[in-house]
Amino acid sequence: MALTGIGSPEQLRDPNYTPPLAKAIPLGIQHVLAMFISNVTPAIIISIAAGIGFGTPDIGAMIYMIQMSMVFAGIATLIQTIGIGPIGARLPVVQGTSFAFIPIMIPLVAGKGLEALPVLFGGVLVGGLFHAFLGTFIGRIRFAMPPLVTGLVVLMIGLLLVKVGIQYSAGGVPNIGKPEYGSLLSWSMALVVIIVTLGLKFFAKGMLSVAAVLIGLVVGYVFALALGEVSFANVGRAAVFALPDPFHFGIEFSVAAIIGFCLMAFVSAIETVGDVSGITKGGAGREATDKEITGATYADGIGSAVAGLFGALPNTSFSQNVGLVAMTGVMSRHVVTFGAIFLIIAGLFPKVGALITTIPIEVLGGGVIVMFGMVAAAGISMLSDVTWNRRNMMIFAVSLAVGLGLQLEPGALQHVPDTLRVLLVSGLLPAAFIAIVLNLILPEELAAEAAE
Repeated sequence: MALTGIGSPEQLRDPNYTPPLAKAIPLGIQHVLAMFISNVTPAIIISIAAGIGFGTPDIGAMIYMIQMSMVFAGIATLIQTIGIGPIGARLPVVQGTSFAFIPIMIPLVAGKGLEALPVLFGGVLVGGLFHAFLGTFIGRIRFAMPPLVTGLVVLMIGLLLVKVGIQYSAGGVPNIGKPEYGSLLSWSMALVVIIVTLGLKFFAKGMLSVAAVLIGLVVGYVFALALGEVSFANVGRAAVFALPDPFHFGIEFSVAAIIGFCLMAFVSAIETVGDVSGITKGGAGREATDKEITGATYADGIGSAVAGLFGALPNTSFSQNVGLVAMTGVMSRHVVTFGAIFLIIAGLFPKVGALITTIPIEVLGGGVIVMFGMVAAAGISMLSDVTWNRRNMMIFAVSLAVGLGLQLEPGALQHVPDTLRVLLVSGLLPAAFIAIVLNLILPEELAAEAAE
């Protein structure tokens, strides 16, 4: 669906080309619409896990985190597109709040309320700085994260998070054990979102297909509104305009949080390398340069570290926007810059965040099922590049069994020290660690295969 009338083919492949504003601004907003819900969802999930979400006295904290998700996704995107010295790829890379860190963050905050947030953002800050440090040698560690490892990690992230989508669709964690949990009313709202999303994704074209999840949520929201399931009480209480507040939740440093965020930084960095390569390949028909990959990794880390200072979650490049660049054929980084400015402006108005909190959790659940299912599917797609000999099957089997098993049965870790248990209980880090180590130490051929 390459666009015409906005530049020559050579210009469209040039990251430094600026299309006419009448075309560039709508294209930039299109990038924002494609990633908007995915960007704010992690803040909602972490707030609910901490007990400061829907229907709680501390819902203002969730509104602030949603607001900061928009502001600092926009700022991190500007760092990528405009660049500061060696920082930034200077490509149309859209940054957004990362799903990859959610399995690490949930155990840190689960049921602890506002008291858990200083430790969380201390981890975001240090993890972001470490992520930026990885940029100095990212090219030399890619060998440790082949498709077998990255595909397994992304698949694990999706599998660990689909439970969240089911819980939301059934009525939310606070309703577990109550008669209304899993009611037909709850599931009807979630199913409307899923059905509309699938319909648009497969039977519509252009922006209707790209923004299928967002439109599905809007339709589900209207359906819930018609059922009387939407409350606007929080919108009236929210401020009209507010600037980011440094150290809004405070900063504390925990060994478990720092280790968890630093380890996940490897995964996020490799993901960014893939996204940058996808953008240059899909938009310009070339490979990404070492300078672009290094700059993108620096921007990933710096954007996350700065976000942590203001109460926002880690940022990473957004893969759905990589596909949008390939679809439109517009490689201009300035198009994405306009989108980033729009995102920052939206984030400066808390009423926008408050309006997002009026989305019933069941409606959000329908969107989350689709989004996290797509994360798992992306992992399977990565694994399709793996040569499935018995060596790789064994690495995958052991890693998946341990990681998923620990997540399903956290009681197996009851005698493990608290710091270590927080790192292990999601199962994600153990699975990644086992896969990386086995891939590095096992011979390329098993003895039986070599004999054959």
